Amino acid sequence: MDNGEGLMAVTDEAIEKIKDMIVSGALRPGDRLPKESELAAELGLSRNSLREAVRALSLIRILDVRQGDGTYVTSLDPQLLLEALSFVVDFHRDDTVLEFLAVRRILEPAATAMAAVRLTPAELDALEGRLDALGTAPSVEQLVASDLDFHRGIVQGSGNSVLCSLLDGLSGPTTRARIWRGVTQEDAIARTLHEHRAILTALRDRDPDAARAWATVHVASVEQWLRSTL
Repeated sequence: MDNGEGLMAVTDEAIEKIKDMIVSGALRPGDRLPKESELAAELGLSRNSLREAVRALSLIRILDVRQGDGTYVTSLDPQLLLEALSFVVDFHRDDTVLEFLAVRRILEPAATAMAAVRLTPAELDALEGRLDALGTAPSVEQLVASDLDFHRGIVQGSGNSVLCSLLDGLSGPTTRARIWRGVTQEDAIARTLHEHRAILTALRDRDPDAARAWATVHVASVEQWLRSTL
């Protein structure tokens, strides 16, 4: 084992030990970690490996390093933790976009069905206001931005913060595909506007099955177009 592999091994060990402290409840959300020298001695780690572990855990929002104040366990809120997913997803390869769309096709209709029985009249009015503001002949860029905003509003209405964060993280890789579809497919803008209105109608009718069906059609249409271009 070379020096690099050795450092990774002890850093992994340090990460696991800090993780065990959090999972066991020894460290809770918002708690401040003991001083570096004390924690290293308590866990039987070198200060260097502990430092690397803290750096790694701060990158994925488990720990919060505050200069001059110490290191704290974050809130461990799902939305915060899933920010790391969005960062990783940004490194996707173009040939995996279909896989991201497939995941979106599974999750987003479920979230839309959940929202159908939870969205308030005011929230439904806000969704309709977004569609009205877009008009009947938006540019592709305006349509895609509105599409992201429209679906984010629906998913937030599902009441499931984990689902919301997952779908928000997955939106990045599919944005380019949606823009390219709008540019190259003749009826893409009209179809998208129609599908948005159909989804909104199902939500206003408090019909989870119809909401799920229209959301599936909406996501699948992008997926089918992309498959036809490959």
